[in-house]
Amino acid sequence: MSLPEIVKAFVSENALVHGQPYTAKPLTGGVASDIWRIESTDRTFVVKKALAKLKVSEDWHVPVERNAYEVAWMLEAKNIVPDAVPTILAHDPKKGVFAMNYFEPESHPVWKAELLDGRVNESMAGYVGQTLGSIHAFTADNPTLAKRFNHDALFHAIRLEPYLEATAAKHPTLKPQLLALCEQVLKTKRVLVHGDVSPKNILLAENGPILLDAECAWYGDPSFDLAFCLNHLLLKSIHRPEDRDALLASFATLAQQYLRVVNWERTEDLEARTAALLPALTLARIDGKSPVEYLVDESKRNNVRSVTTVLIKDPVTSLDDLLHTWLNGVFEG
Repeated sequence: MSLPEIVKAFVSENALVHGQPYTAKPLTGGVASDIWRIESTDRTFVVKKALAKLKVSEDWHVPVERNAYEVAWMLEAKNIVPDAVPTILAHDPKKGVFAMNYFEPESHPVWKAELLDGRVNESMAGYVGQTLGSIHAFTADNPTLAKRFNHDALFHAIRLEPYLEATAAKHPTLKPQLLALCEQVLKTKRVLVHGDVSPKNILLAENGPILLDAECAWYGDPSFDLAFCLNHLLLKSIHRPEDRDALLASFATLAQQYLRVVNWERTEDLEARTAALLPALTLARIDGKSPVEYLVDESKRNNVRSVTTVLIKDPVTSLDDLLHTWLNGVFEG
């Protein structure tokens, strides 16, 4: 894939290579943006351009203005957890393009790849929970941020419709519960939400995680971020049963480290919303617009459907109870 003219112009206009020759290599892994590694004689960086149509099998269109919210989230998070987010080098919100520093994969592996290869680090999961909780705590009940990231329609288009509403269309008996969860998420305005806290968007460094891809940033319900991340540990536990105990221990540690910094609302209330939303997101990664690519065994997919259906119809209020139901339903049911 050749570098688009709009990106070439962006690199030149922002003097990112200081007039020197450079090479551009497309990076893989994302569905919402085109990403290039740019290397000149004296620096290497990344340029990211948001796509209007995502690279998935379903017809999924979203506004490219989300690129500006991603940059804004990174700048805010940089003030709170400076080592846990990239540095923005340049940004053109009209073109939907920005540049950030590049992390060498040898020293910054992707958390998803580590988990899928059986390298499960429970301590790192705890750092992820602590980092996410810190961002939420420092941005809680902030009217300035609430106004700046007030875009319910965009969050609905890129998170709630493709996950919960698309899943409701395939599971009519769960439609009332799934749509009610959408309403609950949209009406809860408490913290600055990343919106895509997934292992594929987290790099592991020596001193902790680095969060990428904040295209879904929005001021809203913190339970969405927590549930969205915990969801991947559940799904990988059924994909890799040999790592089940380590993955579910990571689930518990991430949740514990996150919940211990919650100071903007009752922990019990946030945990209950997370426990209710989590099985819906898990089912969405089977039957929504963006299914996980690694869970292809239909018997395992049906196990997920069975357990999540129970939890959606009769939600639990604690993550410990959710784990207990998951263990009994998926591995012993």
